Amino acid sequence: MYLGIDLGTSEVKLLLLDGTGRIVGTAGSPLTLSTPEPLWSEQQPADWWAATQAAVAQLRAAHPAEFAAVRGIGLSGQMHGAVLLDGADTVLRPAILWNDGRCHAECAELEAAAPALHAIAGNLAMPGFTAPKLLWVKKHEPAVFAQVKSVLLPKDWLRLQLTGEKVSDPSDAAGTLWLDVARRDWSDELLAATGLTRAHMPRLVEASEPSGTLKPELAEAWGLGANVVVAGGAGDNAASAIGIGATQPGDGFISLGTSGVLFVVNDRYRPNPASAVHAFCHALPARWHQMSVMLSAASCLRWFCQLVGQTESTLLAELAPADEAISDRAPIFLPYLAGERTPHNDPFAPGVFHGLKSQTGRADCTYAVLEGVAFGLADGLSALRAAGTEVRQLSLVGGGSRSPYWAQLIADTLNVEIVLHTGSEAGGALGAARLGWLACLGPDAAVETVCARPPIAARFTPDSQRHARLAPRLARFRDLYRRLRGA
Repeated sequence: MYLGIDLGTSEVKLLLLDGTGRIVGTAGSPLTLSTPEPLWSEQQPADWWAATQAAVAQLRAAHPAEFAAVRGIGLSGQMHGAVLLDGADTVLRPAILWNDGRCHAECAELEAAAPALHAIAGNLAMPGFTAPKLLWVKKHEPAVFAQVKSVLLPKDWLRLQLTGEKVSDPSDAAGTLWLDVARRDWSDELLAATGLTRAHMPRLVEASEPSGTLKPELAEAWGLGANVVVAGGAGDNAASAIGIGATQPGDGFISLGTSGVLFVVNDRYRPNPASAVHAFCHALPARWHQMSVMLSAASCLRWFCQLVGQTESTLLAELAPADEAISDRAPIFLPYLAGERTPHNDPFAPGVFHGLKSQTGRADCTYAVLEGVAFGLADGLSALRAAGTEVRQLSLVGGGSRSPYWAQLIADTLNVEIVLHTGSEAGGALGAARLGWLACLGPDAAVETVCARPPIAARFTPDSQRHARLAPRLARFRDLYRRLRGA
């Protein structure tokens, strides 16, 4: 048995996988965000550990015999977060998360201090990345910065609780702006630009390699045997790719979760920072990937549900697939509730409903939210195509994948076939479990077998007529952002 632990932004998810690749069970425990200032987004690492323990208790209770047979654990986690530790490994302040926008000024400082940043890290300096967060702490919280002895990413802090080891992997480390992405190793030049050295960094192993073993006292408390292997694990999107079998060049998926991600596997390092495209290491050796990221995706629908006091299922049920006229009367929605990355790199980009009328109904606004997210994904796909990536089919994962209406709208907008896989809602947790499995099997593991694509549960073929009908609205969407930028 293999356990996948996925540390998300809103939930810690656990998944139990058997030796045939079958999902035995899942469990989850919710997390909350703290936003003490505008643009800030933080969490307490102690809450991650409490949620992990709670989810373990759920899974053990539901599947006691299977859980007791776990021999490998894999990790997946929200990327870019900064967990700052002192010499005693005490957390010095709340973790600054991926969707935190406070360090926009420090991004410019980093670009100036590290002229080779784009070539080495393959990415623009954006507020979500880890390195500018440390510059912000250095400037605004100097007493905290002076105590920093280690900087860990969220899943790697969780690993420290599991194994006592400070380790990361190239897929997650690529999101710090401290990694030489082509070499899959820390860059001394980029670390120095933020006043850090390799001594502050965890050691690196590949995502599918062992990083340590579960602490004996924790193994005993969880009812597990000795020498439970903990894999290097991966950033959440790379882990999700492993979960749906996206391992070969050209394989790709859309993750419709809190953020919206369009991910395509590459056989080499192919940076294109000018388009705000991310070039990261994949979770397998000698693989990389390009990725576009929008900061608010399914979270836009959750926000609208809270705004109108209705559930997602209620709002989605009000949308009739046969109502083609809705795209003529609905307002335009800019989904930038937390600023935006690809393609704008604009932490101040606003969320907007534009074109409201007295006749506008709730269903029209729900449609606009779904369409606005689809348009944001279209911007991401355009940026990837400008970087030389082409796709014919994309898998859909994440909470938003539960809506067939949304899946079809995305297919029509992008003019790309969208497929759903059995178990795709498991996302990063399934990929993490598979990485734990690979770590147990060792270097001779059959990656194609462990990381096989799950069966296709549904296909959404793009409608060329609807694609043409949506094109003028996409043009208005893009023009609206341009007019509002900096306003």
